[in-house]
Amino acid sequence: MKIGVLGLGIIGSVWARHYHTAGVLAGAWNRTPQPDFPLWKSTPEAVANGADVIQIVVADPAAVESVLTRILPVLGPGKIVMQSSTIDAASSEKFAELVEARGAKYLAALFTGSKPAAEQRQTVYYLGGDPGLMAEVEPLLSLVSAYRFTIGTNAQACALKLAMNLHIAAQMQGLSEALTMARGAGVTDEVFFSALSKNTGCSPFTKLKEPKLRARDYAPQFSVKHMHKDMRLMSATAGCDNFPVLDAVREALKTAEARGMGDEDFSALIKVLEQQ
Repeated sequence: MKIGVLGLGIIGSVWARHYHTAGVLAGAWNRTPQPDFPLWKSTPEAVANGADVIQIVVADPAAVESVLTRILPVLGPGKIVMQSSTIDAASSEKFAELVEARGAKYLAALFTGSKPAAEQRQTVYYLGGDPGLMAEVEPLLSLVSAYRFTIGTNAQACALKLAMNLHIAAQMQGLSEALTMARGAGVTDEVFFSALSKNTGCSPFTKLKEPKLRARDYAPQFSVKHMHKDMRLMSATAGCDNFPVLDAVREALKTAEARGMGDEDFSALIKVLEQQ
């Protein structure tokens, strides 16, 4: 099977290069042209026409709908749309209906893991849809990921992905506040992180963000603007309208984006605290 990638952002570009190395990339496209990218195509239609599996990795539901609108005419039996953008459950169900009405198949393939994980093929997928379809795309996903979890329906996979992002966003805010407090008391970063490494609150996420916080390096692994978008989607989800941690993190991300940090890593949340 050949796969085409629509969306060459931080993660999509890494996956597409892995697919190309493995000899299974049919084509790649991005809204902002990248003609030097391996097997670049000038339109999403061209990618979809030449691929068995079309993986969509764009910013939000509106972007997914825009791409789908363009490729729907070339979809049909034998085509699989694998939707990997972080979107809400209602949008995913709507997109599944559009794809399946053309006789093609639809799989929600949400993921966790930032740029370093993608580069090391350690992405983790949350799959929602037909188990038989998951088995069909397993050889492709195994090229770019370490784990593939079967979640349930495509809507459930979307809900779980947003829940996971709330969890790491809350961790980032808590870590930022704790480090800012320690720095304010004159505790060095070396002492802070050494002590944290022996605390039950230490996590793989802490280890991932420690070097960025210590170096004040905000090059994006997962940008402020995308995490902010995810928190907005979660806030609009039924049953999530009275979550105090979600509300607090969403407001912090909103402030960071308003202050020009949208394209920076969401560890830049600590800069909002520093500026207060």
